[in-house]
Amino acid sequence: MAPGGTVPAAPRAPGGRRPAPDRAGAAAPRAGGAGAAGAIVSASGLAIGHRGRALASDIAFSVAAGDTLAVLGHNGSGKSTLLKTLLGLLPPVAGRLEWPGGRPREIGWLGPADGVDRLFPARARDLAAMGAWGGSGPFGRLDARRRRLVDDALRRAGIADIADLPLRKLSSGQLQRALFARAMAQDAPLALLDEPFAAVDQATEAALTETIREWAADGRAVVLVLHDLSAALRHCGKALLLGRGRARFGPPREALAPERLVEHGYLSPGRSEWIAGARPARGGGRA
Repeated sequence: MAPGGTVPAAPRAPGGRRPAPDRAGAAAPRAGGAGAAGAIVSASGLAIGHRGRALASDIAFSVAAGDTLAVLGHNGSGKSTLLKTLLGLLPPVAGRLEWPGGRPREIGWLGPADGVDRLFPARARDLAAMGAWGGSGPFGRLDARRRRLVDDALRRAGIADIADLPLRKLSSGQLQRALFARAMAQDAPLALLDEPFAAVDQATEAALTETIREWAADGRAVVLVLHDLSAALRHCGKALLLGRGRARFGPPREALAPERLVEHGYLSPGRSEWIAGARPARGGGRA
């Protein structure tokens, strides 16, 4: 993997953007498991873990262009392990991932912010530009199209005005926005986000949620690990619940129903009654 988390990129049409999905179809998540029509990646009978020891088994899901898939589960359930398996950093313990159109040569990645050395002499702009290094010219120079991608990513992440600040001067929210900009600059058809809203305030979370919504509208698929159940219910079109060695996939209101959350160890029985009454009304959007 190249600096900045880049997995090398597939060729793209001039202009860099993918056609936006049909808005009418985007409002409701597509149903189906592995092999669903139009899937970028799907799984059936997948087991994930480390050194042959499974954390979760019998995982089935599908992600298509324009989808947002929320991954939830208790600590140690395999959420980050799933993302690493999708990235190719870990092999499946059993089963396989299917890439109907071929595995993308580039997959966007946003990892934990605590992996960034803030004392390194770099600016927010430099961090964002790391996402555009894949496929760059000789000596790592960015061509005009990739420089435009970086500028656009900084603007969409809301940090164009502080792009030249050193990393050590960025707040936690500003650093997270810079990491989002890096992921956007990768310009990949699939983005994997590991706890993207960790250590940010509500205003920053709202802005970054809008960024994810724009990615989906651009036709990208987004898989994000979340701890906020309400965010998954409000903004994501699909959900994958991991826990106690099992997995549940489907529309959020089904996969994340209170009884499922208890079965998979995400909630205690006592809290499930409160969650049942707090869930938003039907008709909520998706990121």
